[in-house]
Amino acid sequence: MSSQSAKAAAKAGVEIRELREIGEFQQVYRLFDQIWHPDPRNAPVTVELMIGFAHTGNYVTGAFDGDTLVGASVGFLAAGRTLHSHVTGAVIGHGIGYALKLHQRDWCRERGLERITWTFDPLVRRNARFNLVKLGALPEAYLEEFYGPMADAINEGDASDRLLAVWRVAPGEGAGASPPETEGLPVLLGSEDERPVVRGVLGEAVLVGTPRDIEELRRTDPAAAKEWRMAVRTVLGTLIGAGGQVVGFTDRGEYIVMVN
Repeated sequence: MSSQSAKAAAKAGVEIRELREIGEFQQVYRLFDQIWHPDPRNAPVTVELMIGFAHTGNYVTGAFDGDTLVGASVGFLAAGRTLHSHVTGAVIGHGIGYALKLHQRDWCRERGLERITWTFDPLVRRNARFNLVKLGALPEAYLEEFYGPMADAINEGDASDRLLAVWRVAPGEGAGASPPETEGLPVLLGSEDERPVVRGVLGEAVLVGTPRDIEELRRTDPAAAKEWRMAVRTVLGTLIGAGGQVVGFTDRGEYIVMVN
């Protein structure tokens, strides 16, 4: 484990280790159930699948506070010297997720892997900020209705559009190009009274906004939540599909996109 990941784990107050026993996989299943409250037919990952992944040399790891599991991550090897991080969940607000990602990076480097990929909801600001700003990963594809209908407390009733995050972790590789200054950049998708507003402006770089709190909006104003989904799909999805590159995320909750 690198000094950076060891420091992150110590700051979070956890021990991170690969999991091998059925009882540990059952703990992960219960933790994910507490986080997502999924329909039993829609679990993020089953115990049987975790057993198979761990047995075949994939990434199944838990973060423990004493004997209590407080975070876990499950990933599998993919093409192109890549680990695809299928699901990561942790108790919020303690830095556990960050410690898990740094452990994951060390794990990949030890095995000669060059990048980690995962998907995230482009409307969830805290995830976008964590992935793009904290880690330095960058989205490389917009995936429309990637998982189909999802029956859980967080995603139910909304389309499962995702961004594919790519985190280049080979030693010596940077996180990508430095984002441009955002002062004065045109806002292609903005917000007025919690509703999305598309503006007919373009430049070499543009800003694409997100809702302040999409999870709350799904509960309090489903129509507005759906408007945001369609607006971000249309604007951000079209830009990326046309070769635009997301290069950062602002403190105001906007994607910075270099237009091709």
